[in-house]
Amino acid sequence: MALETPRPAKPAPPKLNPIRVPIEEAPVVARVVDFREVLHAYSKEEAVLEAKRCIQCRRPWCVEACPISQDCREYIRLIAVEDWDGAARVTLRENPLSTSLCKVCYHYCEDSCVVKKKGVPIAIRHLKRAALDYGTKELVYVPSAPKGQRVAVVGGGPAGLMAAWELAVRGYGVTVFEQERLLGGLLQTIPAYRMTEADVEEDLARFRDLDVTFVTEHKVGLDFPPEDLLEQGYAAVFLSVGTPMHRSLNLPGEGLAGVVPALDLLRRVHGGETVALGRRILVVGGGDVAMDAVRTALRLSPGAEVSLVYRRSRSEMPADAEEVHGAEQEGVRFLFQRAPVRILGSDHVEGLVVEAIELGPADAGGRRAPVRVPGSEVTMPCDTLIVAVGQRADLRGFPEELDLKVSAQGWPEGQQPGFATAIPGVFAAGGRSVVYAMGAGTEAAEAIDAYLCAKRGASPGPRPDPFGGSESFHLPAGYTTPIRS
Repeated sequence: MALETPRPAKPAPPKLNPIRVPIEEAPVVARVVDFREVLHAYSKEEAVLEAKRCIQCRRPWCVEACPISQDCREYIRLIAVEDWDGAARVTLRENPLSTSLCKVCYHYCEDSCVVKKKGVPIAIRHLKRAALDYGTKELVYVPSAPKGQRVAVVGGGPAGLMAAWELAVRGYGVTVFEQERLLGGLLQTIPAYRMTEADVEEDLARFRDLDVTFVTEHKVGLDFPPEDLLEQGYAAVFLSVGTPMHRSLNLPGEGLAGVVPALDLLRRVHGGETVALGRRILVVGGGDVAMDAVRTALRLSPGAEVSLVYRRSRSEMPADAEEVHGAEQEGVRFLFQRAPVRILGSDHVEGLVVEAIELGPADAGGRRAPVRVPGSEVTMPCDTLIVAVGQRADLRGFPEELDLKVSAQGWPEGQQPGFATAIPGVFAAGGRSVVYAMGAGTEAAEAIDAYLCAKRGASPGPRPDPFGGSESFHLPAGYTTPIRS
């Protein structure tokens, strides 16, 4: 009787390691007196150990959660086998702002990491940094054959830069108009303990061989209306103006000395100005700008009493949990469910009257509505009040004919597919974080390419290899549905 050939054993699934390789941080006592970097880089050995924790899911949940579809699963695999150059190439293949993003991205990929179900997710953002730290520095972008059409991008922030890169790699000429002296948009408000100007400059240097022209200190809308760009010969226009203006509290006394808009403070500090604050500092707000403002205030005024006032609970704060934790470590006092009522002072701010808040039934978006508690007013003395309650776009000079939709977070976008506006050839978009803005810029650039291809009688295609190779962009194996939180 013939013996049955034994079936080969199925390979054992990789063992899940729930414990993350620690990310070294600067000691709290040392870091709050200046703007030194808080999170340190992995060594090569640490990065390899952390990369080997990745179980290389067949379905790349991490990639699906990324607004720009960065193939983080692949660069992690390459780091695990110590192919540093390959990892750097994969990182930059889809992400021209990688040096900045590996410091400031809110790593939505990690929220979807399967390892998180059993422990701490893979340090995906930190491994991106390792790929760039230890991989080749010689990668530059190569444009495709010129299309003979030029696109104007209004706004040099993350959305505009991403759209400019996407279009330039496809062979379009691009001119980016930026109202500020420096490019980067709200990247120029991020404190140096998170990211430096040198990081932004390193990313921009990779654009050098693309047909991208940067025109700074030009405010489209005030200097000339955006539709004029079409008359000047641009084949299409992308409006990525972001939210550079602060929202106010709309309270009496907001014009007093010592009341400071958070964005203005952060821009001045980022630009190297010496900014003097008081000894009792209040920050009003609960978003990412509020976290940057409160941690910056600690560093500008060592030993000061710094508090943050937010009208909802901690669990409902929109700020990144990593930044909230950092602020708590550094000694920030948090006062939740408090809303500002009045600003006190004669010629300089002296205090803020706040009222207790109860959280009522959830609204259509699932957030509980804040309800003021009568008779609960208390006065919080302060000599500096920093306002961080949101931003808005500057749409002066933008025609109503664009029919723009303004998002809840303040940026304008076109209401038609691909962010097209009501004026043919003009598109507009933005996003709630750096990488979400980049994702919007990608989507708009793809729509612009389709629009211009149709005018030429051509068919649009995927993004070509930005390094001049033969392989065009494709989603990784196993990718199914985008995960967008």
